[in-house]
Amino acid sequence: MKILVDGDACPVKNIIIRIAKEYNIPVDIFIDSSHIYENDYCNIFVIGKGKDAVDFALINRTKENDIIITGDYGVATMALSKKASAIHPNGFIYSNDNINRLLMERHISGQARRAKKRYSKMKKRSIDHDTKFENNFRKLILNTLSNDITL
Repeated sequence: MKILVDGDACPVKNIIIRIAKEYNIPVDIFIDSSHIYENDYCNIFVIGKGKDAVDFALINRTKENDIIITGDYGVATMALSKKASAIHPNGFIYSNDNINRLLMERHISGQARRAKKRYSKMKKRSIDHDTKFENNFRKLILNTLSNDITL
């Protein structure tokens, strides 16, 4: 098991690394060449600019039982199809039960934007998001570790 992070706009990288160290789980962070990030604990993959280039690089390295951190529903869908787990930086865990609804909501929001209709904006990130992420990330790690043991 390893942790793979869609790192370009990920607000929880420090939380991810702190918790990964506690469980001695390797972390791969994927960013495009317009971002700079350094950390001695992580493998940093700098991917050339291009539409979805980082997403595809991350998914190409994803294996069963890995944990993916992404705010991109498409990446989460591909991770789930590879039998990996996925969690949003705001702390909700993607599942086969909720991903279709999330994709449909994204589609409807895109249609509304293109039609220039009003839509609600995302709320500003709060400490509650970090707390929810940390709690659910730990649960996901423990669940994945227990599944690894029983395999």
